[in-house]
Amino acid sequence: MGKNPTDRGKKGTKKSVLVDGDGGPLGAVIDGANVPDCKLLQATIEAIVAERPKPTKAQPQHLCLDKGYDNPTGRKAATAAKYTPHIRRIREEKKSCDRAQGHKPRRWVVERTLGWLSKCRGILVRYDKKDANYLGLIQLACALYWYRRLHRMGHGDAKRVGKTDS
Repeated sequence: MGKNPTDRGKKGTKKSVLVDGDGGPLGAVIDGANVPDCKLLQATIEAIVAERPKPTKAQPQHLCLDKGYDNPTGRKAATAAKYTPHIRRIREEKKSCDRAQGHKPRRWVVERTLGWLSKCRGILVRYDKKDANYLGLIQLACALYWYRRLHRMGHGDAKRVGKTDS
């Protein structure tokens, strides 16, 4: 049966992924399953591999987070990284998203990306004992996701420049 879940002896690995608006993974970290989400936020922000443009008053950078980050630690990590945090309150009712007015759902994008990453067998079931190896698999899956996305958009085509067939 295992340990009682109330004593926080939960086994497993928690994946924390930061994605762009379309679901492209920007940074990922792992830790034990018993670590609260808000403690992984700063490490996840620091794990971003793409160069980030500087936020300005005219163009602030928004960070949408779920209720697990509704505490001073989560808000402090987001503002320290110069993001404008959008964190739903713990007892706040979920509002319906009116797509007709241009609102788009935000949280499902992260869940969809985690679902795509979990389709890789080595990530879904953790076979690696070492954390660095498992994190490397997650990062490789993220890179593969970006490669496929760019290839679909036509940026990955090998075009022959300046050559003609004779």
